[in-house]
Amino acid sequence: MAPPTRTDEEIIGRADVNDIDTIIDISRTNSDVTSIIHAVQDNSDALFTWDYAKGARPKLERLYEKAKTSQWNAQTDLDWSIEVDPYEAFNIFTESGSRGEFEREDRPDLPTANWGEAEWREFSLETFKWRMSQFLHGEQGALLCTAKIVETVPWIDAKYYAATQVVDEARHVEVFGKYLDEKLGDSYPINVHLKLLLDDIINDSRWDMTYLGMQIMVEGLALAAFGFMYQLTPEPLLKKLLRYVMADEARHVAFGVLSLQEFYSELTTSELRERQEFAFEAAVRMRDRFLSQEVWERMGVPVRPMVENFLSLPADQKPFQNILFSKIVPNCKKLGLLDAGDGWLRRRFEEIHVIEFEDWVDTGEEYEDFQVEEVAAVSA
Repeated sequence: MAPPTRTDEEIIGRADVNDIDTIIDISRTNSDVTSIIHAVQDNSDALFTWDYAKGARPKLERLYEKAKTSQWNAQTDLDWSIEVDPYEAFNIFTESGSRGEFEREDRPDLPTANWGEAEWREFSLETFKWRMSQFLHGEQGALLCTAKIVETVPWIDAKYYAATQVVDEARHVEVFGKYLDEKLGDSYPINVHLKLLLDDIINDSRWDMTYLGMQIMVEGLALAAFGFMYQLTPEPLLKKLLRYVMADEARHVAFGVLSLQEFYSELTTSELRERQEFAFEAAVRMRDRFLSQEVWERMGVPVRPMVENFLSLPADQKPFQNILFSKIVPNCKKLGLLDAGDGWLRRRFEEIHVIEFEDWVDTGEEYEDFQVEEVAAVSA
């Protein structure tokens, strides 16, 4: 029997994925931007296992052993004495000079139509601070989610590895917070779309949903985003920081792929549809996150026309957004989620124009290329 069909309204809270008014209105619901604490109900059971047989899942054991020898120290392995010019550390227009994701020649009515180089220079800096801030908030989400995996996953090999990831994520929160504070001197609150996704992941009682939401979707996107920034930045401290973090993140995503492959092979079509819908919801939330609404607001630019412009661009004019899904789509395919049942997730990824990445290498295979020992070559 085919799984029940849920509407987009039920999955993502709006009938149209590109409903601009709802996207903008959601961003205005962040009522606790000045609060220090944000509480989320965690509905999961903490599971003890009395089966301590290490190595029952050899691939996870190998990942755990690799993690133990790949630790690094944020205070001593990075040279924080390096002077950083925030304007030059990550100029989003450096590579091609194109502003295609923000401005179109056939839209002279956009609020940015009369911007000169000074305005675009400020926009590039604010976008850099905004992205680094969202990385920071996402890493804290990963810290909480991985601690939850230690509690909820029933396999001892997975608990062992997840414990190493908790240490990794604490280190990532440390380095992004330090870079923002000491080198950029400014930050942004968490984006509402990211917060909604993290809340959903933590709130779900099923351990595999924590894996899917964080290890596959959020961490997969982060790995691609870090890679994009690593390729563009000429700043040596940021470049080395990102290379260290990427080495960790690749293991984290591989952890999700290796764990869920086994579990998903035993699920029913209806159970897999729930995971497909969750993956789609996460993809939409993360796309909405990168609409840069908070940056436009800080720059004094009306948000609606800029979001409308971005969403109306053809896929080939949104290279940054598209590349973010280069890790997510092949990993979903590796897990069998693309074509499970009637191929529902494949059709949805086609609709948001990211299916082209399905045959890119999945992180379960490529994480060896990101190992920490390679970082030495970056600073050589």
